[in-house]
Amino acid sequence: MIFNSIIFIFFIVIVYSIYWNINNFKLGVQNFFLLTASYVFYGYWDYRFLSLIFLSTLFDFFFAIQIQKTTKIELKKLFLSLSVIFNIGVLCYFKYMGFFIESLKSTLHYFGYQSNIDFTLNVILPVGISFYTFQTMSYTIDVYRGKLKPTYDFISFAAFVSFFPQLVAGPIERAKNLLPQITRKRKFNLKQSLEGFDLIIWGFFKKIVVADSLSPIVDDIFLNYQTLEGFVLFMGAIYFTIQIYCDFSGYSDIAIGLAKLLGINLMVNFNFPYFSSNISDFWKRWHISLSTWFRDYVYIPLGGSRNSLRKTLINVTIVFLVSGLWHGANWTFIAWGFFHSILYIVYSLYSKSTISIAPFRVPSWLQTSLLFVLIVFSWIIFRSENIGSAIYFVKRIFISFDFMNHLNPYNNLSSYYYLIYVILFLGLDFIQMKLNSSQKKVPQEFRIIQNIFFLTIIILFTQVDAANNFIYFQF
Repeated sequence: MIFNSIIFIFFIVIVYSIYWNINNFKLGVQNFFLLTASYVFYGYWDYRFLSLIFLSTLFDFFFAIQIQKTTKIELKKLFLSLSVIFNIGVLCYFKYMGFFIESLKSTLHYFGYQSNIDFTLNVILPVGISFYTFQTMSYTIDVYRGKLKPTYDFISFAAFVSFFPQLVAGPIERAKNLLPQITRKRKFNLKQSLEGFDLIIWGFFKKIVVADSLSPIVDDIFLNYQTLEGFVLFMGAIYFTIQIYCDFSGYSDIAIGLAKLLGINLMVNFNFPYFSSNISDFWKRWHISLSTWFRDYVYIPLGGSRNSLRKTLINVTIVFLVSGLWHGANWTFIAWGFFHSILYIVYSLYSKSTISIAPFRVPSWLQTSLLFVLIVFSWIIFRSENIGSAIYFVKRIFISFDFMNHLNPYNNLSSYYYLIYVILFLGLDFIQMKLNSSQKKVPQEFRIIQNIFFLTIIILFTQVDAANNFIYFQF
């Protein structure tokens, strides 16, 4: 079940109505209904995967309690290790086993060995597995660190793990934020519901109007990159840059908005990342729930920046490589992560240097523009089928770039039509950023007019017979 489908509209209306009508019952009843609704939502894709999420829930619920109960540090480490091994093991089997086997066979073949490995896997990737495994794993780690006490309420914990608004594509919530909200009584709040409605509309606008409109031209350009000229390829990369942001942040906005309808506040997952002035700032704004997860559970345990500069740079590289691998079983994702690690390291070294490379201060708008171009090229790696395709894509941009040819009025200008989406969206996103940062309260009348405008456009662009999946469902 996806957010931009007719069945989900009926689903959320029914869930919302029942959820607040049973508010006078005990908390356990409300949480049991929330859990049931979440399992129905997830099981709509493939009911067989419900057993997987249930086992993940059951094991981490048990491990966390055992970590809390035992006084022996060796046993605490054992239960934590079992939790991590189980979660990583499940993730590796379903998501990476085929990739590891094929990589091993390719490596052996490269060195002249004839591989006898005929074992192949045709395993369906469970939707959202990368998200909920990280969410449950962080719970046991926090309990082990003493930052959180485990809950003995299995229904509430299961509702935390499977909370349907953010189950499939995040935000990856921390138990210390989400679990306390589930284990206490929720009361209907009209203001909170209206805020949620605003976010849902904005999220659908991003997804349906912008991302889905750009999707066909992006697919066409990346499919035919070998025959297209450089300027068209560069425009295709820009289109994908906007598409993936609107698709993913659109999902996050809808998820956060749906949670607000149910009286729950989720963390912000995107904070206008394309207006960042440097790569460090970008990663504080892009997929915040994942970047902070890797910071807290990988980077800091490795030593963070507390050790030598060499060790710090190694830690940064490891985090970005693992972050790239998290996205999928393909070398392009690892290369994408490595590319960002280079950008991050170069910026870190420059920012710590006392030597200025220019006699004047680079304007912030120019910094933002240069970073945006670098991000565009990183998305080429991310979107390509393999590293060879990514290299050739970039190569063709530079060797066949003919902007003047596109100024010919008799040339096909169809690709420029999509540029309107980019310019209009970036303008709207900039306005949203300024409104969010403004200390002044936005008038209710303005919000109503804005929502009516967005709803009208969404309805005009909606295709009833076809609902496109969100890009991050594959991760």
